Amino acid sequence: MDVIITGGTSFIGRAVIRLLLEQGDRVWAAVRPGSSNRGKLPVHRNLHTVEVGMEEISRLPLLLPEKEWDAFLHMAWDGVGSAGRSDPEIQEKNIRCSMETVRAAAALGCRRFLFSGSQAEYGICRELTDEDHPCRPVSQYGRAKLEFGRRAAAFCRECSMEYVHARIYSVYGPGDHPWSLVNSCLRTFSSGGRMDLGECTQKWNFLYIDDMARAMTELLKSPKLESGIYNVAGEDTRVLREFVEEMHACCGKKGSYEYGKRPPNAEGPASLLPDVRKLEKAVGWKPEVPFQEGIRRTMAAGWDQ
Repeated sequence: MDVIITGGTSFIGRAVIRLLLEQGDRVWAAVRPGSSNRGKLPVHRNLHTVEVGMEEISRLPLLLPEKEWDAFLHMAWDGVGSAGRSDPEIQEKNIRCSMETVRAAAALGCRRFLFSGSQAEYGICRELTDEDHPCRPVSQYGRAKLEFGRRAAAFCRECSMEYVHARIYSVYGPGDHPWSLVNSCLRTFSSGGRMDLGECTQKWNFLYIDDMARAMTELLKSPKLESGIYNVAGEDTRVLREFVEEMHACCGKKGSYEYGKRPPNAEGPASLLPDVRKLEKAVGWKPEVPFQEGIRRTMAAGWDQ
């Protein structure tokens, strides 16, 4: 397959690229000029980089070779940190640039457009959440992801391009941001430090990065997949405190932690209770890496990924 990717230098993007290359696919990654993460991409004969920022993504058809393109994966999105998630200007810009991206994909003749959405589109949920669950996002980030998905799906129907929307939950593993909950806990516990946490009484769900990459490649490549929204998450849903205590045990019970010391994040005290049966039924995908094994792999990889 010939695949175009934006956001390929991101945590998830790099994992998807590695797996596509392992499977013999050819990848063209649109990379922001001067990107500090460009060096994290693998060196491979089937990986090609194209220097273009999201503000100029409409130029992409002029920068790529004329060929039959199978799929386009759009993962580039600014303002994913706590401050940016609440910034309406940043999120509105994301929508504008993303619409230019889907137009560029159509101009290139891509058969399928896959967008990396977010569980934040659902808002605060207290029950099992499938793809038909009402969306009531509470952050600008969640609203923007949802709004782009609606516009992009309508646009793709008009130009006969398949539109697939992955609602991604909490992914962890080597290469994730150092400030993520998992990496923060592992680094702090391993050094004998103390973690100040929120209440951590909500239900949570983690998915290991390798399982995430397999899910995204299936959504890109499966010939039997129908257009639409697919939750991408693990099958192990528990109270968040149980995950914290399992990480503490994996670190030899070094260090310490205390609950109730931090406020909720930008989306509020949401629980994650994803229903992934639609994805499993559509492509036969299932998570393979248990949380404890994923934690061991993350620790073995170290903190400089």
